[in-house]
Amino acid sequence: MSTEEGNKAAFRRMYEEGMNGGNLDVADELIDPECVDHESHGDDGRGPESLRRLIIMLRTAFPDLRFTIEELIAERDIVAGRLIMEGTHDGPLMGMPPTGRTVRQDHMHFVRFRDGRAVEHWGVRDDVSMMRQLGSAPQGTATSA
Repeated sequence: MSTEEGNKAAFRRMYEEGMNGGNLDVADELIDPECVDHESHGDDGRGPESLRRLIIMLRTAFPDLRFTIEELIAERDIVAGRLIMEGTHDGPLMGMPPTGRTVRQDHMHFVRFRDGRAVEHWGVRDDVSMMRQLGSAPQGTATSA
């Protein structure tokens, strides 16, 4: 397997086993201790613990959380992925009580790998659209990435 194919397989495992399956152990397997998550959610964004906290936060808010990988492109040490996140808001989300509403959110993620482990992550999500779906943003608000 080429380096690019190995990195794509690691990317898939992060979302399929970690996010979708709730397997927190993949964080230790796939995330370098010095990894920097430039899109961290309220923590320092470093190492496997940051991914574990994100998985717990999202799966608490959306127990039926599902990421679908629409497209993966790998070049040298970076994998770019276009994904769709879906789930039902049945738990608290960053202080927001559950709404019972279903959300669908578009994502783009870029992960740099070294020796099969993530060392850097950048992500772009349509958070305004998700907040609209949850009833927390006015319908007239412009979307931003």
